[in-house]
Amino acid sequence: MGAWSHEPFGNDTANDWADELEESSDFSIVEKAFNQIIESAEEYIDADIACEAYAAAEVLAQALGEGTQDDTYTEKIDAWLTKLTIKPNNLLIPKALRALDLLTTQDSELDELWQDSDEYTEWTVNIDALKELLKAKL
Repeated sequence: MGAWSHEPFGNDTANDWADELEESSDFSIVEKAFNQIIESAEEYIDADIACEAYAAAEVLAQALGEGTQDDTYTEKIDAWLTKLTIKPNNLLIPKALRALDLLTTQDSELDELWQDSDEYTEWTVNIDALKELLKAKL
């Protein structure tokens, strides 16, 4: 994983996933990212699956009115949300929260990678902030 930031779109995997998101016209790819990590919870969670779920949670939060990241890496998300004609289903919020919880488990490769960095605390603080934003929308 090529990462330059602890934020949801601060890595290559999330930005590649955003390219796929741009091609979609609904929240099915967001839900797919949540489903993949939730289904992986029984096993060791691959870092790429975790990165996509983290990015998907940010997209959901932004679609609901407030995210944690607003920079050049989220411009394509902003553009996608602007052209979208539907709102996300609120049933995605519990899936997003479950996905975010799984990011920091002992069976998460992404958690392991961030623990080896100097930005682990910032990464977990950002995850917690994203959880709070989503919980407020329940």
